[in-house]
Amino acid sequence: MVKQGENGGQDGVTDKRSDTAGRDRLRLGRLGDLVGFRLRRIQTHFGRDFSAATAGEGLRSGMMSTLALIVANPGISQSEVAKATLLDKSAAVLIVNELERRGFAKRVPAQHDRRRHSLYVTAEGETFLTSLLDTLSVIENRVLSHLSSEELLALHRLLDRLYEISLDFE
Repeated sequence: MVKQGENGGQDGVTDKRSDTAGRDRLRLGRLGDLVGFRLRRIQTHFGRDFSAATAGEGLRSGMMSTLALIVANPGISQSEVAKATLLDKSAAVLIVNELERRGFAKRVPAQHDRRRHSLYVTAEGETFLTSLLDTLSVIENRVLSHLSSEELLALHRLLDRLYEISLDFE
């Protein structure tokens, strides 16, 4: 259990970081103590800009992540995609169906289990993913370029550590 400090924050935490919500200096109150709120806020910012930049692409939520996982893990199963993207299996199937329909990925029956399909990217899918990742990199770099390389490395390490810890609670 986390002890609340005098000003409503965790002891020693609120005093060491800003308790405001940006340029308008709206006070966050207890929201400022929530890492999830802070993560969601920046993710929403990036996501909004990415959606605007790719509006003509007809992207479904989870499509880019699924395609990226297929590229990084040739032969991955739909179940593995669902687990890695935190999507339920039916949502992952819909995304894979869409990727296959658009010619970005293909299902191949697994050699060891014909009931299972292995997923592979097509050349068109790789090109599409590269374009999406380039767009997202530009959007993220507008913000992340203001961090030093040490700060960026620390951010990546902390986020990865939090994710690994969160897996213990599934």
